[in-house]
Amino acid sequence: MTRTVIESKTKTAVIGFDEPFCVIGERINPTGRKILNEELERGDFSRVEADALAQTAAGANVLDINSGAVFSNKMAEDPRYADNNFVEPDLMRQLVECVQAVVDTPLCIDSSVPGALENGLAAAEGRPLLNSVTGEEERLELVLPLVKKYNVPVVAISNDDTGISEDPDVRFAVAKKIVERAADFGIPAHDIVVDPLVMPIGAMGSAGQQVFTLVRRLREELGVNTTCGASNISFGLPNRHGINNAFLPMAIEAGMTSAIMNPVAIPIGPKKLAEKKAEIAAAGIILPEDIDDETFVTLFGMGSTKPRAGKEMEAIRAANFLMNHDDGGGAWIAANKVAPKAGQEGRGRAGRTGGRRRRG
Repeated sequence: MTRTVIESKTKTAVIGFDEPFCVIGERINPTGRKILNEELERGDFSRVEADALAQTAAGANVLDINSGAVFSNKMAEDPRYADNNFVEPDLMRQLVECVQAVVDTPLCIDSSVPGALENGLAAAEGRPLLNSVTGEEERLELVLPLVKKYNVPVVAISNDDTGISEDPDVRFAVAKKIVERAADFGIPAHDIVVDPLVMPIGAMGSAGQQVFTLVRRLREELGVNTTCGASNISFGLPNRHGINNAFLPMAIEAGMTSAIMNPVAIPIGPKKLAEKKAEIAAAGIILPEDIDDETFVTLFGMGSTKPRAGKEMEAIRAANFLMNHDDGGGAWIAANKVAPKAGQEGRGRAGRTGGRRRRG
C-alpha cells in the first residue's frame, strides 16, 4: 500500500491508505492574518511559536509553514520588499528554525517562491513535505528538481497553465501528468500527495461528489495519496464547521488520506467574553464573584479561553475509529477520556466505589 513518509529530527508522520488520517496544520500562514503579518514584519515570532504548540497539542501530525508575508512598511522604505522572491527565502528559514525550536512535529514547506522552498528544505531537520508543484510547465521544471535533490515528498495540485478546471476529468488528467513527469525525475508515486482541488459547495452543488469520485480514481488508478484544503468546501456559507465535520469523514471513506486544515478551536477572546458577561448581567443573572473566565465560558457553552482541538478533529478521530485505523479505539478513548475529579479516582458510576451493585 502507498505510504508517504514525512519526518522531523525525532518524529515520523505517515500518510497512507491504511494509516490514520494525517492532519496538516495550516495556521502558520500570514495570508489573511493581518496581526501575524505585522508581527513577522517586526521580527516577532511569538505567535508562530504559540500556533506551533497549539496545533501540535490539538493533534496535528504535520505543520504547514507558509512564508507568503507582505511587509508593507518595509516596502515603503525599500522597494525590494515588494518582491516575494526577496522577502520569502529568508523569512522561510527563520520560520522553520523558530518552529523546530519549540516542537518536533514534521513540517510542510509551503511557498510559491522556489528560493523559499529551497531555504526551507535546507533548514528543515528530517524529511519535510514540500508544498507544492502544479501542472504548469515552468513550475514542474523549478520544483521537481528540488524534490529529487532533497529526496522529499511533494504536494501536487491539480491545476496547470489553463487554470483550475471545473471538470474533474481535467483535474485528474493534470494529476496524472504530474505523476508521470515526476517519474521522469526518478520520483516515485508514493512521494506524491495529490490535491484534487476542493471547490466550494456553495458555488457548485456537486463539489462534494466531485472530490469523492476524484479521490477514488487517484487512489485506484494512480496509487497516490491525497490531500486538500478542507475548509474550501464550506467557503462563504454559515456554520462552516457543520459542513466541514460532515465532509471530512465522507472524504476519508472515499479514500482521502490527509488534509491541510486548522486543528485548533479558536479560543474565546476578551471582547466576546466581556459582551457575554454584560448580557448575563443585563438579564439579571447573578453569578459568584470569584467565578473564573474558563468556568464562565464552559457554563454558558461558549467554548474555551484556551486553544484546544476543534470539532473537525473530533470528526476525524471518529472516522479513524470507524475505518479501523484506530486499533482498539485507543486514540478515540484517550482524546475523550474525562479525568476523574479529586477524590473520585477508582469510583464507578455516580461516584460509587466498586462495580455494579448486586440485587439480593
